[in-house]
Amino acid sequence: MSVLLDSLAAGFQGDAARRSILDEALRDGLPGPRSEAWKYTPLRALERRSFDIAPALPPRIDPALLDAIPAPRLVFVNGRHAPALSSLDGLPAGVSLRPLSDALADGDEVLRFLHRRFDRTDEVFARLNAALAGEGVLLRVEADTAVDVPLQLVFVGAPSDADGSASQDLAWHLRHLIELRRGASLAVVEHHLHVGEGRHLTNALAHVHVADGARLEHARVQDDATGATLFLRTDVVLAEDAEYRRVDVELGGALSRHELNVRLEGERARLTANGVLLGTGRRHVDTRLGIDHVARDTAAELVWRGAATARGRVVFHGGILIREGADGTDAQLSNKNLLLSADAEIDTQPVLVIHADEVQAAHGATVGQLDDNALFYLRARGIPERQARALLTAAFVREPLAAMDGPLRQTLENALSRMLDGIVSG
Repeated sequence: MSVLLDSLAAGFQGDAARRSILDEALRDGLPGPRSEAWKYTPLRALERRSFDIAPALPPRIDPALLDAIPAPRLVFVNGRHAPALSSLDGLPAGVSLRPLSDALADGDEVLRFLHRRFDRTDEVFARLNAALAGEGVLLRVEADTAVDVPLQLVFVGAPSDADGSASQDLAWHLRHLIELRRGASLAVVEHHLHVGEGRHLTNALAHVHVADGARLEHARVQDDATGATLFLRTDVVLAEDAEYRRVDVELGGALSRHELNVRLEGERARLTANGVLLGTGRRHVDTRLGIDHVARDTAAELVWRGAATARGRVVFHGGILIREGADGTDAQLSNKNLLLSADAEIDTQPVLVIHADEVQAAHGATVGQLDDNALFYLRARGIPERQARALLTAAFVREPLAAMDGPLRQTLENALSRMLDGIVSG
């Protein structure tokens, strides 16, 4: 057993069924470089690290950190619900938003989603989550409910000591369920923030169910500490005429990996999933898309932009599967990337598998540098080189944000703007 898995298993507190899941994960161990899904994300260094379970009571943090995040909001600090920082003021009728721990205490039937099993050996972090998660978000919108105000989900990593130092590396596991019933509409903003420079590990798994005719907008900003490790997975199911729009902006963490799996199960389901991946310093940013077109006349538009500087590394896998019988599918993937230093690395792998006739599908991926002609054009008009590079880089990485508008777009713009100077100077 690896030191990592041994330390995570020490925090187990579940029943026999969850113990069985944990034992399977420990038996199979971490995936190695021969695993196709993990060949670009080595785990050897992480395997030797040890993490302690996060304390039941979260540390106190300065509430000013959340001043720019309005209610209604649900806040977690070090994987624990923080009621004093949360505020459900303005939560409309027809919406239920609460922490998973409350439902576990009540024995709510909604917890059936926790019974899902993960059988592939390379799903080790999903298995660990299934065995160890005891907290998360439960969000349900009733049928035909239109929510006008975005809901804010906030996850903060903080030092384990009150003086702001990190005397121990902590780990936590979060399990989320977001469910929109028939005809509902909702916007969600997901924030991953930090206080200080902890070296914690977050393992989060989200289930998103969008019913017939429902519409969900989902913006996620990941701006965790430079020493943090994040394994995030989002599994989405779209029913007939459902629409799901999301934009991911990856800014922080030492090692961050997000797996986005979407099944378009209902006819005429629509998906827009865009993202920005920024690899600064020595960061490793890994995103894997698994888009599964099951029903007829579904559509997916995927626009992803990456930029890497210093010794950063960006990894992108864009997988699209069009199943037999999914005629009328329209699937479009674009992944373009900028290398901004000689030591940076970008790996991109678009994959398109088609088993149906009468479909429109295309994918493309590029890795390059800033255009010399564009730089010359700006400098010839008196713009200094550094400013010219900043302008071109900003224009390049902002393209995926066009999938959002209003407050969600502004949140993404603000987060991205704070990081662009670091990308250019790196």
